[in-house]
Amino acid sequence: MPLGKNRRGRRLLRCGCTTGGCTLRFSSARCRYGYLAASWAVAFAGLHFFWALGGEVGLDVSSGERLASERPAWFVAGGLWGVGLLCLAGAAVALGLQLREVRGRRWRALQWLGLAIGLLLLVRGLLVEMLLIVGVSAVGEVSAAQRFWTLALWNPWFVLGGLLFGLAARSFGKGMAGQAEKRAAVIR
Repeated sequence: MPLGKNRRGRRLLRCGCTTGGCTLRFSSARCRYGYLAASWAVAFAGLHFFWALGGEVGLDVSSGERLASERPAWFVAGGLWGVGLLCLAGAAVALGLQLREVRGRRWRALQWLGLAIGLLLLVRGLLVEMLLIVGVSAVGEVSAAQRFWTLALWNPWFVLGGLLFGLAARSFGKGMAGQAEKRAAVIR
């Protein structure tokens, strides 16, 4: 990552290529969304790995008291380790959305993957929220504590992740379109 200087002569870390990119500052939304989405995914992965290694804090209100106390092998392998690994893969996608050198099919695939992850997280958060608010019995046995924490913490967490991935994919697409326009203007 090349370094540049601002108007005051201070060195700044730049993301992207040397002819474009953006300065890593808190005011630069184009750089921030991918890193925020990656941070969201790593935090969620860490929580699942904590639970997979035997941690108990929050597991009963997340997955239910029965699964938290019994911890069947399928749940630990798929629901904890598996979800943690998927979150790390999502973090890799989010960091990929920060790259400005990606072109062609990889650019399109990365953007669509980011949008798909964002949509999946949004739908999961909003759908479960609606089912719990309406009181649909198809959700299964849900304790009062599990219902409260799902409505107050887990579903908003999924919605936040969905928004961050969607914004990262959107800004990734806009950044690429802006760079293509700049290249076309230089060629003319």
